[in-house]
Amino acid sequence: MRLFIALDLPAKVRQALDELIARLQPKCPSARWVRPEGIHVTLKFIGYTDASKLDALLAALAPVGSAQPVEMKFRGLGFFPNERRPQVLWCGVEAAKDLAELAAKIERALAPVNVPPESRPFMPHLTLARLQPGETSRAEMDELFRAAEEMKEQSFGSARATEFCLYESILKRSGAEYKRLHTFPLVKGSA
Repeated sequence: MRLFIALDLPAKVRQALDELIARLQPKCPSARWVRPEGIHVTLKFIGYTDASKLDALLAALAPVGSAQPVEMKFRGLGFFPNERRPQVLWCGVEAAKDLAELAAKIERALAPVNVPPESRPFMPHLTLARLQPGETSRAEMDELFRAAEEMKEQSFGSARATEFCLYESILKRSGAEYKRLHTFPLVKGSA
């Protein structure tokens, strides 16, 4: 099983991102664009895990929570790792420190069940497209850079997360499909 933990998005934000992708896709057809229904805020990518470990993961994640729902705003576009070597086009996620604290709590909760910690700092974002080095032309990249610059202050909506989810990522030729395995209430006693 290929697993990750994420926050879902409200329908209104998904619709705004769907419209954004529809506008950007013709500018860079060589990119692998994410299906809007699969966009989420990743809190932790666990990776390949034996199915026998699932109960231990669920037990480790059950007590993780927050004092309040996590408030997020989705704004602007950018590139990972940077504009000189763009591999991912993303939408920014602005949130109070409780989002990073939630990701850190999840990391700590999974350590006793031997899930390796993330080596990079937590950077909340919404992946919109993956760019293929050598396949994406300079003209396409220039179009995306211009669009990102024009939209650096544009808002794509907001969300108030009251739960987080454990997902299985099933890789297929048509792209990854996500299957929700379990939902955890964020504010304990709110479920």
